[in-house]
Amino acid sequence: SGNIDFDHVSFQYNENEKVIDDVNLHIKAGEKIALVGPSGSGKTTLCSLLSRFYDVTNGSIRIDGQNIKDVTLKSLRSNIGLVQQDVYLFTGTIEQNIAYGRPDASHEDIVEAAKKANIHDFIMSLPEGYNTFCGERGTRLSGGQKQRISIARVFLKNPKILILDEATSALDNESERIIQKSLEDLSKNRTCITIAHRLSTIRNADEIVVIDATGMHERGTHDELMKLNGTYAKYYKLQFEGLN
Repeated sequence: SGNIDFDHVSFQYNENEKVIDDVNLHIKAGEKIALVGPSGSGKTTLCSLLSRFYDVTNGSIRIDGQNIKDVTLKSLRSNIGLVQQDVYLFTGTIEQNIAYGRPDASHEDIVEAAKKANIHDFIMSLPEGYNTFCGERGTRLSGGQKQRISIARVFLKNPKILILDEATSALDNESERIIQKSLEDLSKNRTCITIAHRLSTIRNADEIVVIDATGMHERGTHDELMKLNGTYAKYYKLQFEGLN
């Protein structure tokens, strides 16, 4: 169902370089959590540990009470959807690229996923529609279009857990607005972990966790952290000074 527990989790690449130190975090199924902090503080690493791109050095990560080391990588990763800043598209058609999320999907399922990601109308405007060829890394598509294809992939996969890693930070403001709506739809009824530099995208998170070099530094809702007037409030004011 998507309950996640980080239980005294530590991670280091080598003996002298501890990246994460004794993190405890409980995320309830369906909850929206945002991770905020400077580059290099371990936000992306935490999410990589959840997907087992690396294994924890100490502690454990559990999903629905089960240690993720006790299940196959295939079953673990089939329940996790990942939308990143850099989208990798393969040489092939748009349909094949969306189907990467679920290779056995029907054309109808792929179209439905594209509609949910707000990319269907654009695809239908192309001369060959879903059979339009896109080169490696999506050279014929804009950043926003590639991002919506990657979102369609996750809609098609329909995982219980969603990780959004800086998913809109490389986009212009107009593209970001369109994609933010798609991401909001995508995160409904899923456990969602968002890593964001643009704090406007996470104001409505159930909980915001501020991570710095010393570990988990602050946690709470947007309003609670603004009242606390600590690190998060400082970041927020820096981003929005003079905009209101």
